[in-house]
Amino acid sequence: MQWTDDGIVLGLRRQGETSVVLELMTAAHGRHLGLVHGGRSRRMQPVLQPGNRVQATWRARLDEGLGAFAVEPVESVAARLMGSGLALHGIAHLAGLLRLLPERDPHPELYAAARILIDHLHDPDIAPPLMVRFELAILSELGFGLDLSACAATGGNDALIYVSPRSGRAVSASAGEPYRDKLLALPDFLRAREPGTPLPMTPDERDVTAGFTLTGYFLDQHFWGPRAMQPPDARTRFVALGTGNA
Repeated sequence: MQWTDDGIVLGLRRQGETSVVLELMTAAHGRHLGLVHGGRSRRMQPVLQPGNRVQATWRARLDEGLGAFAVEPVESVAARLMGSGLALHGIAHLAGLLRLLPERDPHPELYAAARILIDHLHDPDIAPPLMVRFELAILSELGFGLDLSACAATGGNDALIYVSPRSGRAVSASAGEPYRDKLLALPDFLRAREPGTPLPMTPDERDVTAGFTLTGYFLDQHFWGPRAMQPPDARTRFVALGTGNA
């Protein structure tokens, strides 16, 4: 068994004295593990840093085996990420989100979105709203997507300012007013828009906070809560830094 693919380094663990088990998010083969012989060498350690992009060739005797990676560097972003606390927590949270995906299950659109997010993790204006959108994409890929296109009560798509915590559907201002204390806020940068309508400028911290509250509720409902887990520390710290609450 053999294939070659682009991949983003998510993490690794030691294996023996000189090798590592590398975890990649690949473009066409999903989240995939493989042994890297000599992965702890001076030459390979800088290559196998989280966030870096590599070209990996995977070989195994059987398709279900761990197999081994031969890895070549494509793009190194680790130095840029290490210069920013926001980026360091962001790449750790990104890896944690991708680990919610079944291993070896292809998600090419998520791979492309992850590359865009990594390119902007050091930017405090762009990274937080991009992370909110990435969390929404994770929910959608795993079958728990939110419907923010029309009001759950009226079917209209104007004045959508709430989300129902029960259905994950948008709710208009008028329909949601009697239940406003029980609904989640829908920030402006996530609202559905008519074709040709310009997107809002960079969201303010209040809107970004509302976005993280929204996605965090559903991530907890479907993933962390059922596993008796608290929200990951990396997410908590990223949200605090990204919304000015650190």
